[in-house]
Amino acid sequence: MPDGFFSLNNPNFLDIMMRFVINLFFLFILIKVVYFRYTKKEKFLFTFFLMGIVVFFICSMLRSVFIEFGMAVGLFAVFAILRFRTRNFSIKDMAYIFTSIGVSLINSLKLLKFPLLGVLIINGIIILAAYILEEFVVRNNSESYIITYENMELLRPDKKQKLLKDVSSITGKEILKVKIRRVDYKREVARLEIFYKE
Repeated sequence: MPDGFFSLNNPNFLDIMMRFVINLFFLFILIKVVYFRYTKKEKFLFTFFLMGIVVFFICSMLRSVFIEFGMAVGLFAVFAILRFRTRNFSIKDMAYIFTSIGVSLINSLKLLKFPLLGVLIINGIIILAAYILEEFVVRNNSESYIITYENMELLRPDKKQKLLKDVSSITGKEILKVKIRRVDYKREVARLEIFYKE
């Protein structure tokens, strides 16, 4: 590594930091906004974020494109093996691990060789695809019915997670999604459509 690499005057260092911010932004959308919204698995958020960050910096610091792609293949092979040796990860969890690695690899490419707009478009396509697939799975692999709900306090937007947990405890089912269909403020009750795994 050349002397002064971590200097703020070094264009390579500034380039890596710029791409790191972009990587963090898209990892947040993929993991927190899409993955956590549909799975509610908090225990894997740390793993996905840290893995994406580490992969990004490893690939950014490598000079050889050949080594870069070789390491990418190696990382995928390692986690393919882990899939069969670890029971804690579902197939969907492994898909998000691979996606986190892939997004970080894409974002680690130099912007001079791979235009910023191209990076943004590819990241957007990946995240949009994950969102559409999640919506498709929810709509096709879940049941729904309408319930009458009385705890009006939990209908506030900032109480969404508590609402899901409360409805899950009431129904005894794993609630994936809740839609407010009607609110009767006079009687202080609401009609909710709940989506759950059968």
